[in-house]
Amino acid sequence: MNQTLVIGYGNPDRQDDGVAWHVLHALAARLELPAPDSYEDAFPSNNRLDFAFTLQLTPEMAEEIAPYERVCFVDAHTGSIAGQVQLVPVETQFQHSPFTHHLTPQSLLSMCQTLYGKTPQAVLLSVRGYQFEFERQLSPETAALVPEALELILGWMEK
Repeated sequence: MNQTLVIGYGNPDRQDDGVAWHVLHALAARLELPAPDSYEDAFPSNNRLDFAFTLQLTPEMAEEIAPYERVCFVDAHTGSIAGQVQLVPVETQFQHSPFTHHLTPQSLLSMCQTLYGKTPQAVLLSVRGYQFEFERQLSPETAALVPEALELILGWMEK
């Protein structure tokens, strides 16, 4: 098993909410690794790095991330985070949410710690989204941020 997982989440049918899919796809291409043509298909296994894409984080994913030493979460943000592209450490912390289908990376790590007695080192890569219409293409503003996001992940992977 690989030691690093890059997991993107969001809805590619809602324009910039799906930026994580585009970042994962660009990362696979840069590393010359196979990638699916659709977000609905799984990334093929390889010997260098594991990829996962999902519409949202779920409690069951605690089991999936537990074996890894490092995890990079990739998601869109709506401008509530400083900077257009940001890579920040994620600490274990259960966070209450008013939404029934909303789980943060911090809460997922907390569940992993509680259930499996360990957590991977984790970071969150947030990419600014500008448009969230019912469309599969990124807005030009968000598409322009994918190369910067890619460089941040590559830099993190080299550490």
